[in-house]
Amino acid sequence: MKRKKHLIVGEILIYRCILALTILIISIESLLASDESFLPVGRNCEILKHIGYSLCYSEKHEQALWVAYELTNKEVHGRYSRTNDFRSDGRIATGSATIRDYKGSGYDRGHLAPAGDMKWSSASMSESFFMSNMSPQIPGFNRGIWKKLESQVRNWAIDNSIIYVVTGPIFDENIGSIGVNEVTIPGFYYKVILDYLGPEKKAIGLILRHQSSKEFLESFAVTVDRVEVLTGIDFFADLPDNIEEELESKIDISKWNFKQKNKTYKPSEVKRTTKRKTKQDLKGGTYWITINSGIRHNPTCRWYENSKGRPSTIKEGRACKVCGG
Repeated sequence: MKRKKHLIVGEILIYRCILALTILIISIESLLASDESFLPVGRNCEILKHIGYSLCYSEKHEQALWVAYELTNKEVHGRYSRTNDFRSDGRIATGSATIRDYKGSGYDRGHLAPAGDMKWSSASMSESFFMSNMSPQIPGFNRGIWKKLESQVRNWAIDNSIIYVVTGPIFDENIGSIGVNEVTIPGFYYKVILDYLGPEKKAIGLILRHQSSKEFLESFAVTVDRVEVLTGIDFFADLPDNIEEELESKIDISKWNFKQKNKTYKPSEVKRTTKRKTKQDLKGGTYWITINSGIRHNPTCRWYENSKGRPSTIKEGRACKVCGG
């Protein structure tokens, strides 16, 4: 009799656990489905919602600090083509950057929310060409590694059915400014991707120095926490704290399918490119300083011994914002 009673109690506990888990999943799915799902928190900027994406516009830098949107498999396969109708965003209270700011500057009007992600609607495609969605980018960067990353994100949307994307500049080691409105030319750019509805919930950050690159995309991967430190932005704050901590503090590149297009390589080459030195390697106290910039890199950094420089000590130069120096 006691055994039967214990079994009943056990079944009730299991049922309650399943019910609680189901409620949590439903609440997260509802959050993702809402227009305000997972908008970043922090920084002094004007939040504005367009049809395909939301953004937070900085008057100081005359560009968005972040753009955020949901991207699905179906949306990636939309039928609408580029409109190229670049124009100022009349909804920005202080006025957005203009086409004239970029004219003759030598910099591309680089999309933060790519036109290629907005093919599911003629309105969303058109709105992706607002100047509030642009950032001045070096042509070799915009048409090279940045374009490659945008394509990779769409592949992830196909692989995972639905993802949440946040993109923006990092104003560190800025290159200067352009135009009458003094649009800042960022030193770095980032993307943060969240897959919460997949069987393996995961998040990844990527930080790219604003320059042409032939590196493999996975070499730019960092934790979401690292992006938060550099931007002062809190991503995915609406997630339960324990889940947010788990997803943002760790990174497992093996969970993300990095598809290398238009390039053939041997497995040994990939291993050599993506290899990172361990903490044991750091004990020797050897660092690498880039001569032109005076930036110090530790052995875990992709720029370690891969930039024009020399060995250095921890007391020399300025710490790299990506690896921490």
